[in-house]
Amino acid sequence: MTEGKTTRQILQEKETSDNSVPLYNPAALKKIKEDFDGWLKETVSTADRENWTATPHNILGSELPRELIYSPLSNPGFDYLGRLAFSGQEPYTRGLHPNMYRGRTFTMRQLSGAGAPEYINQRLKMLLEHGATGINLALDVATVQMFDSDEPEALGQVGTVGVPIDFTDDMAVIFKEIPIDKISASIVTHYPRNTAIVFPMYLVMAERRGVPWEKLAGSVQNDFIMENLVRGACEYISPKDSFRIQCDNIEFIRERVPRWNYVTLNGYNLREFGTSGITEMAVGLANGIATIEEMLRRGHDVDFVAARLAFFWSLGSDFFEEVARLRAVRRLWYRIMKHRFGAKNPRSMWMRCHVQTSGGSLTREEPMNNIVRSAYQALAAILGGCQSLHVDSYDEAYSVPSEEGSLVGLRTQQIIEAESQATQVVDPLGGSFYVEKLTNEIEEKILNELDEIEKRGGIVEVVADGWLHKKVAAYIEAQQKQLDEGQIKVVGRNYHRAADPKIPEIAVHHYDEATGQQMRDKLAALRQRRNKSQVIKTLEALKQACRGDGNVFAACVDCARADVTEGEMRRAFTDAMGTWSAPGYM
Repeated sequence: MTEGKTTRQILQEKETSDNSVPLYNPAALKKIKEDFDGWLKETVSTADRENWTATPHNILGSELPRELIYSPLSNPGFDYLGRLAFSGQEPYTRGLHPNMYRGRTFTMRQLSGAGAPEYINQRLKMLLEHGATGINLALDVATVQMFDSDEPEALGQVGTVGVPIDFTDDMAVIFKEIPIDKISASIVTHYPRNTAIVFPMYLVMAERRGVPWEKLAGSVQNDFIMENLVRGACEYISPKDSFRIQCDNIEFIRERVPRWNYVTLNGYNLREFGTSGITEMAVGLANGIATIEEMLRRGHDVDFVAARLAFFWSLGSDFFEEVARLRAVRRLWYRIMKHRFGAKNPRSMWMRCHVQTSGGSLTREEPMNNIVRSAYQALAAILGGCQSLHVDSYDEAYSVPSEEGSLVGLRTQQIIEAESQATQVVDPLGGSFYVEKLTNEIEEKILNELDEIEKRGGIVEVVADGWLHKKVAAYIEAQQKQLDEGQIKVVGRNYHRAADPKIPEIAVHHYDEATGQQMRDKLAALRQRRNKSQVIKTLEALKQACRGDGNVFAACVDCARADVTEGEMRRAFTDAMGTWSAPGYM
């Protein structure tokens, strides 16, 4: 931390000068207060006065108290120019670009589904033909856990949840006849090790096709929180090692693949794992701060590094809170970049984000209701100013999205964009007494949690010592209790539950052993034809990099060129770095 100070302390010091120009004049506020008091006494019922503040309870909600009505009295010192201003202008509360979606609509990026590389290639083409404007590649369970398809741990997992990727040729099949120099691709690599293993296969695939890396656009996740907290697995490396790999990945990608977002700080999976929207964003910002601090320590310029940093957020069902959360975190990140890090390039101060609607809010009961849930969540994301969006499919409470479900998710985005006219006005909720007060409150709560994390030693330390694990576990337990007791109402599940619900036929994805056998056969053939001495040489170089002698991502690129498999690279990491056990927290 800069000079041993927390972000809150730095902001308090740097933002001391009060050049604010309050929007409301004192005479107007005085008159409004007199009329408000009279209205409260003469018109509002005693019961409503006594219950003026209510606290909403939602799945993965933040439980922020809400007043009965909001007015200028809710934010009497409202500084329009300092706290809101215009879109494309500091502090970016109203959006990153002056014309926002009138200039370029949000990227419509649906998940790719599950199955063999050949099937996923067809699925991606189908989505692009129906109007998707970006690719969102999900990996299967075995690939996420970094096992080759022929390892015992992969049995029954190949082709589930996403696509299996064992070596570089699989990337070539997935992206066959897809213009990778024109379409941005989000590769859902989750954590740093998997980013270091899988993304080089994409780069080498592009290299073999003759596509320069400078033309590639897209993102990887590359977030150590995914490795050390969210992920469930049989082996881990330590948070310190995982964070180091995260930064090695960033260093290589930023220098060699300039249009690529080298990290998508992944609040989404943390929140879906079980935490509030406040904690989701505080952890994401803490990781971003630690990352930039480390890159500065390595000698990089803040504006060079920060210009390609992005975030990934979950949007739940508390509509106005979700709009306000995006506005609040965008403004807070601007303040951090400007005052903590002294960024000069406006792009370095942007909180660019991909948003996915909440899978945790979807129900198996009356699954068609999920279309409505996801649509409102998507609208909140758009009104909040996201750059990229995935809308969960109605059938995702049962399985990975079917082609039909995925198309409904895409059509939801297109209907909002083309028919609702919600994109024709920038930040249409800006200036709302309610939304602006909520934005301020959320920003302050995120900063409070960020302050606590920093006082405990920073994001790597609170993961390593189990503090964050305990916080998440306590939240999950409290949420489940509220669901069981009916405080959290879920239509069709515990509220207005049908006596005899009619469940439509859902196309549930099933494990296909043929996919597993196909992948095992490809691996067997690969091991016969590749250059074995080159495999041994590049794996030894990777181990040396893991021990501190070089950049691990660069070593993985050489491995991908030698057709080293994912599982072989995983073992090199653990051989060199050892394993780690999460501290007990239950």
